[in-house]
Amino acid sequence: METDPFRIRAHVADFDEIVSEIVSRSEVTRATLPMVADMAYGTDATETVDLFFPDRPRAGLPVHMFIHGGYWRMFSKRDYSYVADTITRAGAIAVIVDYALMPAVRMADIVGQVRRARRWVADHIAKHGGDPVRLTVSGHSAGAHLSTFLFNEPGIPSGIRAALLLGGLYELKPLQSSFLQPEIGITDREAADFTPMTHRHDPATQVDILVGSDETPPFHDQANAFASLLKEQGLPVSTLSLTGRNHMNSVRDLGLPDSEAGARLTKLIRSG
Repeated sequence: METDPFRIRAHVADFDEIVSEIVSRSEVTRATLPMVADMAYGTDATETVDLFFPDRPRAGLPVHMFIHGGYWRMFSKRDYSYVADTITRAGAIAVIVDYALMPAVRMADIVGQVRRARRWVADHIAKHGGDPVRLTVSGHSAGAHLSTFLFNEPGIPSGIRAALLLGGLYELKPLQSSFLQPEIGITDREAADFTPMTHRHDPATQVDILVGSDETPPFHDQANAFASLLKEQGLPVSTLSLTGRNHMNSVRDLGLPDSEAGARLTKLIRSG
């Protein structure tokens, strides 16, 4: 019996089927939605974003960034294009972010990349019909972790109106004793520097923290602890346990506007 609560494949019986569905739906999204692919936000080949647009005039539209998960070591923006279905239906430009993967790079490199992606959006999205002042973000799993680093830089207004964090990782120390350690080798320094629980966050950012009801205990524990921390720091925070959802079908639902997760994402984008 699997004892590692972070080994998602062992706790989600249809893991491969869900991943296959996500990837195939993303290809449909790329073939049907108006888009501009592979906009560079930096000099590395991995530093690109894909933009997807609502089927309406592009002027002053809200903008939403999505950061994919995969424990910092798998998947790409192409695999998660389908989330743009919900984002564009909500009337926003979808910015799906790519980044380099561990262990080829370290956590500091990836955090630096997503921050550069945010700055690129702030500087360039108006050229594509977006309003950089109406910027929101979401992320799943490792992507939720990375999303927190868009609204926690000391002394720098984040410009992030709202964030939706799904199935996130907010305390890295437990991962050092998980199956991930031989794969990505999180160091003590990385665990200390890149644990969201040790940072202060922008009180101007509204945060929705979501977790599937069928997630393993650490995901619930970390979500509750992080929600409490953000409230103590003065951020407006809401929480939601997604009924009957696990780590994988919960993120699949983000691309389904009428699902519980999709409806929550739509609400956040429109309120932002």
